[in-house]
Amino acid sequence: MNDNSALGAELERKSAAAPRPKGPLVWRDMDQQELDAAYDQSKYAPNQALVQERRLVNSARARAALGEPLRLAYGASAIEQLDVYRTQRVGAPVNVFIHGGAWRNGRSSDFAYLAEILVHAGAHSVILDFTNIDDAGGNLMTMARQVRSAVAFVYKNAARFGGDPDRLYVSGHSSGGHLAGTVVSADWDKDFGLPADVVKGGLLCSGMYDLKPVRLSHRSSYVRFTDEIEEELSALRHLDRCVCPLIVGYGTCETPEFQRQARDFAAALEAAGKPVKLLVGQAYNHFEMLETLANPYGLLGRAVLEQMRIAMA
Repeated sequence: MNDNSALGAELERKSAAAPRPKGPLVWRDMDQQELDAAYDQSKYAPNQALVQERRLVNSARARAALGEPLRLAYGASAIEQLDVYRTQRVGAPVNVFIHGGAWRNGRSSDFAYLAEILVHAGAHSVILDFTNIDDAGGNLMTMARQVRSAVAFVYKNAARFGGDPDRLYVSGHSSGGHLAGTVVSADWDKDFGLPADVVKGGLLCSGMYDLKPVRLSHRSSYVRFTDEIEEELSALRHLDRCVCPLIVGYGTCETPEFQRQARDFAAALEAAGKPVKLLVGQAYNHFEMLETLANPYGLLGRAVLEQMRIAMA
């Protein structure tokens, strides 16, 4: 190597090792680039595509094993429907699952693999379809209204598929964890004329419970945040409405903001005297955490069975 080549290699090495200049702080100790990455799980989960492929394969297998679900409409639009995977037990508890996908993607059929554990344990599994944020014109309130309406529909119609409306539970992951947070913090009497304890327990995993930092992130490029949406759809700000026991979970390989959101929400619930359990998935990333919900011996699977007071046959 000549002198010029050696000098070039040394300069390249020093340039690669040099830290990126930090920009103005946007949220806590983060600049805009750091905050954007903190709300983008792909930056922290290099195996995202592989996990998502497993999810689709396992969901196809689950539908083949369980049979196609009962499809019911809970609203007027075509997307406002839900899948019911029924157990053989009459008067069984019901778990409503709200899927994630950055509020932008995902369908109920993609998450059928989560139903097997519940059906075989003697519970009905309901998996929701709802509009995505792009089709909603960026209006997150539309999505929250739909999932809340879906839960109200299940409560009123559980007997149609052998479910017990007095044993209704909700679970959600990622942006679905956020939407599940809006369900457990809904004003059921004001908005639906239903009792405050419609939901008997919730499992919220890898979600967002305060929308202020999310509003400051790149997600505001496709979500039309307003002060009203930030306030109403931040479960952390409505602890008084959270009346059911909650399980809050996150993985240690998730982004720092998703980890903090879970810890802060659980801590706030505990400080307010609300029944809450915080579950930490050691060495799990954002997408791997959801897989533990499909396993009766997994971190989330065991937790949801215990919460619903059911067990695998």
